[in-house]
Amino acid sequence: MTITYRGTTALITGASAGLGTEFAEQLAARGADLVLVARREERLRELSERLEAAHGITATVIPLDLARTDAAAALRAALDERGIRVQTLVNNAGFGMKGAFADADPGRIAEMVQVNVANLVAVTRELLPDLVADGRGALVNIASTGAYQPCPNMAVYGATKAFVLSFTEALAYETRDSGLRVLALSPGATRTEFFDVVGTEDAAVGRFQTPAQVVGLAVRELDRGRRASVVSGWANAVSAKLAGFMPRGLTLAVSGRVLR
Repeated sequence: MTITYRGTTALITGASAGLGTEFAEQLAARGADLVLVARREERLRELSERLEAAHGITATVIPLDLARTDAAAALRAALDERGIRVQTLVNNAGFGMKGAFADADPGRIAEMVQVNVANLVAVTRELLPDLVADGRGALVNIASTGAYQPCPNMAVYGATKAFVLSFTEALAYETRDSGLRVLALSPGATRTEFFDVVGTEDAAVGRFQTPAQVVGLAVRELDRGRRASVVSGWANAVSAKLAGFMPRGLTLAVSGRVLR
């Protein structure tokens, strides 16, 4: 059941920090060549050089802003230009905002929906036929524990991650007869740059995990190939499960108190 990554290529969005960098580290250690996608080219090149030296793999850098409406098409063109075919896709790029929806900057809301939802869908659509046809790799979409209940004061972010969870589980079913392994990964609070972008750690719920813990779980679950979605951290998993059984109004009230 274990995935053999050597001889395959994994594309990771949001690879310049946090979970994206950790996915690059762990997949390179398993022998995968990499395509590293993010805005910050200097960080990507540093990561590329380090992983190539450490693991003897090839790491291609594609600087790209996933807030661009044409990002998926631009990414596909860049891959075709380089003659790269991808077997594993990790849609990690995304960000959150905290505060009342009525006070949020409309432009920033639009960017978040573009990155977290629209381009995740568009990139997946561009690459999924190749992933399914090859069948040796995986599709991983980063959801969140926020996907399991409404998130007052992070309303759009929570809704984007609920979309990612539902979308990914549906794709897992659609592709069930192929060799492709599809997983929605839902981290809780993780020591990444996420809360720097949010602007506060007040949005964190529960104990912080490290990127290595979160990505390690995803890689193990992909090897097992048993589930379409997984929540990182046992306390987070219990909370997510409880949210599904509680009355919706109670779930909303609890979430509102936690995120106020």
